[in-house]
Amino acid sequence: MGFHLQKTLVLVGLMGAGKTAIGTILAQELGVPFVDSDDEIVKAANMSIAEIFERDGEAFFREKETLVIERLLTGRPMVLSTGGGAFMQARNQQMIAERGVAVWLNADLEILWERVKGKTTRPLLMGKDAKQVLAGLYETRNPEYAKALVHVESQRNQSKGVMVERVIKALLENDASGVTKDK
Repeated sequence: MGFHLQKTLVLVGLMGAGKTAIGTILAQELGVPFVDSDDEIVKAANMSIAEIFERDGEAFFREKETLVIERLLTGRPMVLSTGGGAFMQARNQQMIAERGVAVWLNADLEILWERVKGKTTRPLLMGKDAKQVLAGLYETRNPEYAKALVHVESQRNQSKGVMVERVIKALLENDASGVTKDK
């Protein structure tokens, strides 16, 4: 039994929420491509996110991120993982609401910290009190993530497979998501 997506599913949430890990499995389950907007930016710029931040700054990165998300939302439906800051931009929220379905993978601060501590691939956490920075992002970004159409709460010690099942269930229960199960 397969699924039908009318729109791209856009995974939003803080770093460590599982957007890439869950998104990859979710796309397989739904039979659609998985794309990570950060990977697309890296390909287009031919440099890492950290290098873009360092060389051109966050504002430049956010501009490119919006262009990439816009391009991806015009294609056929997929599962799209976005960077943690993407949904903070009003323009991105509007585009996603019009052409996609925002799915918030919501994890509590301790779960997020367990997943990201010690990673060197998170430019916003480099060279500072990383946990304090993450806590600040958590406080400022969660109200924006809460604007997503679909919310799925991460639970401690939950397998990725179970989380994917919970995401699919939430999508099927929300008529506005445009996700249906083939009969």
